[in-house]
Amino acid sequence: MASIRVLIADDHRLFAEALEVILAGDERIAVVGHASDGGEAVRLANDLHPDVVLMDISMPVMDGIEAAQAIRKTDGDTCILMLTGSNSRTDVDRARQAGAAGYVTKDRIASELIDAIVEIAAR
Repeated sequence: MASIRVLIADDHRLFAEALEVILAGDERIAVVGHASDGGEAVRLANDLHPDVVLMDISMPVMDGIEAAQAIRKTDGDTCILMLTGSNSRTDVDRARQAGAAGYVTKDRIASELIDAIVEIAAR
């Protein structure tokens, strides 16, 4: 099986590094890049064509919602998995409207992240 190419977009460097460590433990997943703001996420997604973008909702330059919309507009094949500390219904609705295929709260990452990536990449 080919690796699922993942771009991590989160402005907290240590959190992004922790995500990469979690993902490195699964041979189905390959991290292809890191973005520290929404604008960089859009540029890297356009350059790298990942299967999945792990997108923090709250980032500088362009928030994750705006970045997800921009990525989905230019590349309808890339899936967006929103990551956030918030569990608010408003954020979930905004993420879905922006084209996100899924939503994982940061407190559930260890238990749900890999399954969520594999699931949305298979769509």
